Amino acid sequence: MTSSRTWPLSLALLWLVGIALRLAILAVPPAIPALRQEFQLTGTEIGALSGAPIVIFAAASLAGSRLVARIGVIAAVTVGLLLTALGSATRSLAFDTFSLFAATVVMGMGVAVTQPAMPALVGRWLPKRLVLGSGVYTNGLLVGEILPVALPLLAPAFADNWRATFALWAAPIVAIAAMTFVLAPRDRAATAGGQVSGQVSGSSQISGQVSGRWWPDWPAWNVWRLGLIFGGVGPLYFGTNAFLPGYLSEAGRADLISPALTALNLGQLPASLLLIAFSRRIERRAWPFILASLVGLAGIGAIIATASALTVISTAVVGFAAGAAFALGLILPPLLSKPEEVARVAAAMFTISYGTTVVVSLICGALWDITATARAAFLPIIVATIVPIVLIPTIRFDRNARDR
Repeated sequence: MTSSRTWPLSLALLWLVGIALRLAILAVPPAIPALRQEFQLTGTEIGALSGAPIVIFAAASLAGSRLVARIGVIAAVTVGLLLTALGSATRSLAFDTFSLFAATVVMGMGVAVTQPAMPALVGRWLPKRLVLGSGVYTNGLLVGEILPVALPLLAPAFADNWRATFALWAAPIVAIAAMTFVLAPRDRAATAGGQVSGQVSGSSQISGQVSGRWWPDWPAWNVWRLGLIFGGVGPLYFGTNAFLPGYLSEAGRADLISPALTALNLGQLPASLLLIAFSRRIERRAWPFILASLVGLAGIGAIIATASALTVISTAVVGFAAGAAFALGLILPPLLSKPEEVARVAAAMFTISYGTTVVVSLICGALWDITATARAAFLPIIVATIVPIVLIPTIRFDRNARDR
C-alpha cells in the first residue's frame, strides 16, 4: 500500500505509463498515407497493420501474467515498456512490409505484457482509491492517443517523415520505463504477481522478485464475468471507429467522418476527468458501470437513427461512455481478487475482452456483407454493450468483495 506521502508519485507514474502505452500504437494512423506510398500497402494490409495490436493484446496478455509472476509487477511494467519502445524504434528502420509488421508485433507484445500489471499497481498503490487511480491511468492513455495525432500539427517537419516520428516516440517511452523502475513506491506487498517467497532483499527487492501462479483459473465464473463485462468496451470503441466511416460514406455524409472520429476520441477525456473528480462518490458502486453502458447504447442508437451533424455529437457520447467503461473496468480485478491474484485475473480479463472485440468485429463485418448496409454492423456492438448491464448486478460492490 502506498503511504499518503507517496500517492502523488504513484498517480504521476500511472499517468505517464498510460501515455507510454498509447504513443507507439497511435503513431500509426497519421503515418498510413506515407507508409502506403512507400511500401505499396493494400487496403487489407493497412487494416491488418491497424488491427494487429488488438489481436496481439488478446494473444499475449497471458504472457504479462507470467512475467509478473516471474519478476514482479514493477519489473514487468519496465520490461513491457522497453519492448514497446524497441518495437517503435525498430519500425523506423523498416525496409519492407515484413519488417514493418514484425516490429509492430514486438511493439504490441510490449503493450500486451504491461497491461495486466497495471490493475495490480492500482490495487497495490491505491487500494482505497481504485477509481481515482484507474481514472488517472486512463487519462494518461487518452493523452497518449492524442499526442501522436497532434504532433504533425505542432511540428510540421514530422508530418511527412514517418521514420523520424516512430523513432521520436521511442525516447519518452524509454524515459518513462526508467522512471517507473527507479521511482516506483515499493514495499513487501508491492509486487502483485504472487506471494513473496522468503526474505526479499537486495536486487530482488528492487526488481520485485516474486513466485506465484500465473495461469488464469479458466473454469472460475469470476474470470469470465470480468472478461465479458470488460468485453463490452472494445466493440463500443473499436467497432464504432471501424464501421462509422463506412456508414457515413454509405449515407452520403463522408464530410462528417473526420469530425466524428475526432469527437469519438476526444469524448473520452471528459469521462476520465469526471471519474477523477468524483472518484470517492462512485467507488464500489454498480450504477456507474450500468450508466456508462446505457449512455453508450444511447449514442449508438443516435448514430443509427440519423447520419447528420448530430452524428458528431453522438460519437462524442459514445467516446465518453467507452472511456468511462474502460476506466471502471480496470478496477474490477483489484476489487474482486486477492492482491496476489490481480495480475493473472487481469490477464484473463484482457484476453477475453480483446478476443471478444475481434469476434464482434468479424460478426459486424459479416452482417454488413450479408445485408449490404453498414447500419447493420452496429447491431452486434449493441448486443456487446448490453452484456455489462446484465452482469454488473451480479457483483457485490462492498469492501469485502475480493473475499467472495
